[in-house]
Amino acid sequence: MLLEGKTALVTGSTSGIGLAIAQALAAEGANLVINGFGDAAKIEEERAGLERIAGGKALYSDSDLTRVEAIEAMMAQAIGAFGAVDILVNNAGMQHVAPVDQFPVDKWDLIIALNLTAAFHTTRLALPAMKAKGWGRIINTASAHSLVASPNKSAYVAAKHGIAGLTKTVALETALDGITANCISPGYVWTPLVENQIPDTMKARGLTREQVMNDVLLAAQPTKKFVTVDQVAALALFLCRDEASSMTGANLSMDGGWTAA
Repeated sequence: MLLEGKTALVTGSTSGIGLAIAQALAAEGANLVINGFGDAAKIEEERAGLERIAGGKALYSDSDLTRVEAIEAMMAQAIGAFGAVDILVNNAGMQHVAPVDQFPVDKWDLIIALNLTAAFHTTRLALPAMKAKGWGRIINTASAHSLVASPNKSAYVAAKHGIAGLTKTVALETALDGITANCISPGYVWTPLVENQIPDTMKARGLTREQVMNDVLLAAQPTKKFVTVDQVAALALFLCRDEASSMTGANLSMDGGWTAA
């Protein structure tokens, strides 16, 4: 299998995009370290499922990625168990919507910490072992908002622009080390989180489900189709292949044409 003997750590991987990426990597034989919050029984089911898919090992970390010491503990756990994190997927994130002059300071700090600063810490801690092995893949989940802005999303847009810049810098610094660093920038992805927002939006705006999906959520996506988690996972898996070894420092849009204009 493509990734047999390699270890992947995927943050924000107990659901949605992160879980789909973890499953895709496991299917190619990678050991996994997953991280995130949720129901303990469900997470254990997911962890055991990854082991069945991979035929390898899967560990779960409940580390709070807004705390440096927790990130250091998670990375130490992963490297202690497997010797290295060969594939690092920084996917964890959150959102809050408010005008800049009304944006809660604690929400700003939280979003920057989770969406951006955590990726800096996991990257700096993963790189020494990657360099020693002469191989590594760093994949950051960015967003269409790494390329364009939307009103009332100052912290999220700032963090995602930052992720794109961090990715490019790491790519340049590791260009001679057998390591690539890229980010994937999806538009609206169909996840339980998005699906669960629809009823509230219908009620608040007096719209039908179809109107919410097409005229609100997909307003900026010319295809009028949600990106799927499996599509994002397939691209992440491709970035781990030898055929992608010359792709580094790229910001790969997967947004139904949102940022084409």
